[in-house]
Order: sequence, then C-alpha cells, then structure tokens
Amino acid sequence: MSAETQALAEQITQSVTLLRRHLDWDASLDKLARLNAQAEDPQLWNNAGEAQVLLRERTRLITQTDAVRAIERDTEDAVAIAELAEAEGDQAVLAEAESALRRIADEAKRREIESLLSGEADANDAYMEINAGAGGTEAQDWAEMLMRMYTRWAEQHGYKVAMLDQSEGEQAGIKSATLQITGLNAYGWLKTEAGVHRLVRISPFDANARRQTSFASVWVYPVIDDTIEIEIDPSDLKVDTFRASGAGGQHVNKTESAIRITHIPSGIIVACQTDRSQHRNRATAMAMLKARLYEAELQKREEASAATESQKRDIGWGHQIRSYVLAPYQLVKDLRTNLERGNPDAVLNGDLDDFMAASLAARVGATRSEASAQAG
Repeated sequence: MSAETQALAEQITQSVTLLRRHLDWDASLDKLARLNAQAEDPQLWNNAGEAQVLLRERTRLITQTDAVRAIERDTEDAVAIAELAEAEGDQAVLAEAESALRRIADEAKRREIESLLSGEADANDAYMEINAGAGGTEAQDWAEMLMRMYTRWAEQHGYKVAMLDQSEGEQAGIKSATLQITGLNAYGWLKTEAGVHRLVRISPFDANARRQTSFASVWVYPVIDDTIEIEIDPSDLKVDTFRASGAGGQHVNKTESAIRITHIPSGIIVACQTDRSQHRNRATAMAMLKARLYEAELQKREEASAATESQKRDIGWGHQIRSYVLAPYQLVKDLRTNLERGNPDAVLNGDLDDFMAASLAARVGATRSEASAQAG
C-alpha cells in the first residue's frame, strides 16, 4: 500500500473511531431497534405529536448510523482498488482511488464534527434573525449580504428557507429579517453563528470610495415541537397588527395582516408577515415567541453550568464574533477560534462549514473541560 493510501486510510479510521465514540455506537443501535419496533405499533399515531418526535429521532439515528457504515464500506472499496492499481502499476486508477479516499476523509471529518450536535434542540429546525447595526445604508446592505450568505449555505446543504419577516432599508439592504431554516440539525449548526458580524470594505455608497466598517447581528433559536410545553400568560402579551412591507399591489399589502407580538416580561418581540391570513401570521408569531422563550431557557442552563455566556450583545465594537475584510486585503477571521480564510467571496457565497465546525468543536470542548473540572 502506498504511503498516501495508508495515511488517508488511517485518517479515516481515526475519524470513524471518534465518530462511533461520540455517537455511543452500541447504545445508538439499541435505541434505533427500540424506535423501529415502536414505529411499527399501529397505536403510534393516536398521539400525532409524540409520533412525529419518535420518527424524527428514528430518522436522525438512521442517518447517523448509515453514514458511518457507508464511510467504512467506501473506504474498504477505495483501499482495495488502490492496492490493485498499485500492484498493476496503473497510476491513473491509483490517483482516482486516492482522490476518492480524500473525499471520504473529508466526509468522515464532517460527520465527526456533526456527531457533537448532542444538545436537546440541536436536531431541530431554526429561526434566524438578522439585524443591521448603526450606520444606515452601509449596515443595512451588510445585513442583506449576511441574509444572502446564510440562505446560500442552507440551500447548499439541502435545507429549506422561508422568509417570515423583513423590514427593508430606506435606500438599500434590510433593517431586519427573520428566516425559518428547515432541515435536520439546522439549529445545531447555525447556533454557532449567533453574534455580531463586522464588515470592512470600500463603500459602494460613498462617492469618495472611503473604507467603511459596518456591523450586523445574527440571532438563532430552535423551532420547537408540540411536545415542549411553554406556558405564556395572555396578559403578558401586547399584539399589534400592521400592513406588511414590500412591493405594492398585493393583497398582503392592502390589509393589516402582519402581526407583531411583544412579550412584556422578557421584552422579546417577534413579527410575521409571510401570509395573507392574519390568523396564520399570529400562529406563526406565537410559535416564534415560544421558541425564543425556550431558547432563553436553554441559554440560562448553559450559563448556570458555565458552559457558555450569552451571545446576544450590542451591535458594535468589541462584541463581534467574526470579521470580514474586503479591503485593503482579503480575509475572514473568526475571533473565537482564530480560524482564518483568505477567500471572503467564497465565504459570502455560503462556504461556512469550516467556521461552524471549528466553533462547534471549541464550544463542545469547553463544555467538556468545564465538566471535567467540576468532576475533579
């Protein structure tokens, strides 16, 4: 076996070993067997909410275990082809097999990081709020660039994106937007993106072509299902109706169908204008409010265990998690992990996996270190 083939095979084996450990492999297989048996019970759908939770967990385990088996199978096949090609002196086939092993190694590493998504809401869909910071048109344009970046990232991963609320900027960009991103582990991946994002560039809105710094914040919280009970006192709510923003001439803009709900005790505000029906917009806004309150509770738990501090901060200097520099040089730097990339165009087109993986690994590592310190 060539040194290249052996090194790649060993790298994949190491990732798979860690992946199995993170997944608690035997326990996962036992749980999957139990869920498969429950899924065949004709009484399952007597409670639709519990059935959906069970089937979602079953799908998650099937996806994880099938991925591990596929990596192991594909690795064996690629190694066998590489050994045969080497024995026959076929360099073209050998190069193709080693290229396949590199792809498998990348996939194994991604799955290894993904296996760290073990939080109670990590598998859920996600709501994402994007808000422009101070700075008028510059910041509003930057907020729209971020919305486009996350939309592209989601689409590249097969996630669905729905616009729930959007406030347009006066000249360009957006003041704020709320997206719902639907897909397995959407919240687990996107939660690492919460914080303030800073852009440095030559302003396209400045006739003197001066360099400008802009800020925008991203806030992420999980979509919750009906099995999670969130008690809300109706007297704690202030409900406003308004006309949806956007291009004129549509029914949605001619009636006060948009809904804004303020939860007075917490100060949380949610809004939805995606539907023509005020009732449906109200139902969606209430679901968003429950999700925000649930996410706030998750944050309290994390803070109580010193695993992480609250990420929602002022939109300005000293609070950013990532800088995107387009001038005078090209660089994207995550200030939490110090990961750098010199291709901001690719990042702004949705190439975010490296940043998410590094942040997730650091976050999980910090949690484990804290748990070990407390145990000691």
